Amino acid sequence: MRRRDILGGAGVLTTAVTASFPAPAIAQSRRQLRMVTDWPADMPGLQTSAVRFAKSIAHASAGRINVEVFPAGEFVRALETFDAVSAGVADMYHSYEGYFAPSKSPALYFFSAIPLGFTANELIAWTQYGGGQELWDALSGQFNIKALLCCSTGCQMGGWFAREIVAPEQYKGLRYRMAGPGAEVLRRLGATVVTLPGGDIMPALRSGAIDASEWIGPWLDMAIGLHEAVSYYYYPGFHEPGAGMSLGINRRVWDSFDTGDQQLIEAMAACEYTRSLAEFNANNSVSLQKLREAGKIKIQKFDDSLLKAQREVSREVVAEIGSGDELARKIYASYQQFRGTITDWSDISERAVLNSRALT
Repeated sequence: MRRRDILGGAGVLTTAVTASFPAPAIAQSRRQLRMVTDWPADMPGLQTSAVRFAKSIAHASAGRINVEVFPAGEFVRALETFDAVSAGVADMYHSYEGYFAPSKSPALYFFSAIPLGFTANELIAWTQYGGGQELWDALSGQFNIKALLCCSTGCQMGGWFAREIVAPEQYKGLRYRMAGPGAEVLRRLGATVVTLPGGDIMPALRSGAIDASEWIGPWLDMAIGLHEAVSYYYYPGFHEPGAGMSLGINRRVWDSFDTGDQQLIEAMAACEYTRSLAEFNANNSVSLQKLREAGKIKIQKFDDSLLKAQREVSREVVAEIGSGDELARKIYASYQQFRGTITDWSDISERAVLNSRALT
């Protein structure tokens, strides 16, 4: 389905919605919903998370709420999911809010991933207990959408490189595949940033069309063959320290549920966030071990000079994202305030334990 078809459908939205949700239908015990995703049908971790969430909803509701999942390109084209749900062409999406930020609102980045921002644990803490969800409701409500966190990749890797990189100056002219705010950080450091879908990264690296690329982490990176293209694998992923994926629900569909079913959906989304994070961490650890045992890939930490340069530019980029309209400024202020308090706790809890565990 083309974008103009989706938006054209919005012209008959009132009629379509009325036909889809007459009062007797809403009162019926069973609901059949359509979920569109931005993932290929065979994408582990992401498409499988969407399918698992749909099954959880069906089981938890004893079959009253059934969700049919359509991978990218099957019902609407990839990256048209937001528009489809906003217009009521589909009922919900499973995607990454950062994909839609450039055309809808840069503030959506705060609910997906911010360079050197929240980890997965911190993101859901802010969203559920730090005022983030209420701000997100106000933002996504402008587009007729109710959004919830429902999947997490955890901390990502810094990327794959054709050659060793040890100083900020080496970013100049580097042809780097990345999207989102992290891409802007790299541009300001001198890199030439390109955007490619996941399936095109490996051949581009192997052919020399690009010099470096990030994707997600060892599990999914190996799934698309990046370990067969180049030899240097860097960490940490400054650009996405805890990338969150979202469930977006057409607002009229959401409002048609009673409070009990809304709470059920919220609970299943939170459950899937936890389950997906566990799945990514478990599989990333196994895949990382395979890379180490193979001995062909140089797994290296970014030099501190690079990390400091990334941090300084990231501050500028994030501040600009949060300097838009009044709502964007409120979201940025909330994010920054919570970041200050949660960082203090993270430093003396998880960071301290991990540092202690590493002592020899």
